[in-house]
Amino acid sequence: MYKPFDLAGKVALVTGGNGGIGLGMAEALAEAGADIAIWGTNAAKNTAAQKRLVKTGRRIECWTVDVGADGAAEAAMAETVKRLGRIDACFANAGVSGYAESVFDIDGKEWRRVMAVNLDGAFLTLRAAAKHMIARAEKGESGGRLVGMASLAARSGAARNEHYAATKGGLVAMVKAMAVEFARYGITANAILPGWIETEMTAPTFANEKFAANVLPRIPMRRWGKPADFGGIAVYLASAASAFHTGDEIMIDGGYWVF
Repeated sequence: MYKPFDLAGKVALVTGGNGGIGLGMAEALAEAGADIAIWGTNAAKNTAAQKRLVKTGRRIECWTVDVGADGAAEAAMAETVKRLGRIDACFANAGVSGYAESVFDIDGKEWRRVMAVNLDGAFLTLRAAAKHMIARAEKGESGGRLVGMASLAARSGAARNEHYAATKGGLVAMVKAMAVEFARYGITANAILPGWIETEMTAPTFANEKFAANVLPRIPMRRWGKPADFGGIAVYLASAASAFHTGDEIMIDGGYWVF
């Protein structure tokens, strides 16, 4: 193994790590040697993910956490650090979808629902992780990895999805600001922008034959993305190999954006 990719002795937190892209990243991180903390809102899915990931031989701990709830991220971070001892990489992946027939149908309640998880929750999670990493740096152990899960919607025009797009665009800008502020502590901050990926969240959309017929031909790789496609970038961003890579927005979309 290329030594910088070895995550032995590291702990990675993945919010929303009990399914979809989050689980794909968590599995790769564990296989690279990291112990894993998962936060998810569905206890049954947490348990299923834990049973799957323990087969890697790593320590896997799960918490039922709604990152959009007041004080939840801070409390869960304290408990996670207490139980696992440290957090070396934090992947703010938890998110909810948002869709409406028209922008005029996105009322205040719906806007706040999506914002609470996708933007507020990501901010509070990454900030809590950074606080722990900075405290460690001030004791002589610099370094840490912050990763926000954004979306193709942060760059492209997501019609009838303005609230979702706003959260992802905001997340990219926020991560870049953190990259600058926390660099002095050896902490990197980057955003991942998935394209069209097969998950439980996207299943209803992909089941629409008209949508699939219009979108799939525009993906140069000629397939939908899979959660496992995010394993490599997760390991890289969590590893020593990415120590000088920060403030970036990394598109994983099979070439959709450039085509």
